[in-house]
Amino acid sequence: QVQLMESGGGLVQPGGSLRLTCAASGNMFLIFAMRWYRQAPGKGRELVATIFTNRNTNYADSVKGRFTISRDNDKRTVYLQMDDLKPEDTAVYYCNFDVVFQSDYYQGTYNYWGQGTQVTVSS
Repeated sequence: QVQLMESGGGLVQPGGSLRLTCAASGNMFLIFAMRWYRQAPGKGRELVATIFTNRNTNYADSVKGRFTISRDNDKRTVYLQMDDLKPEDTAVYYCNFDVVFQSDYYQGTYNYWGQGTQVTVSS
């Protein structure tokens, strides 16, 4: 059973910084892609950033230059460094992993979500 545990959310003033962390537990072969999504009140879920096994990254235009995604493969952990935060960054942030399982006779990829962590940017 794979579980994702997030931490690092909170209340911060505009222009401030936060660092989110999401760690996976359970048996797995590797984690191909690690993502951060967010969902603001009354809005749909938005893909914020993605990092792949080779450490290639993608960002939403709204966070480019302010957010940095990184990963530690040994710890099965992804980070989201959020700088110069704005009120419009207020949302519940979710991590999302593509987890690969492999044995001598089987290989498959499954998608998992974290429980979400609240980020509030307000003065």
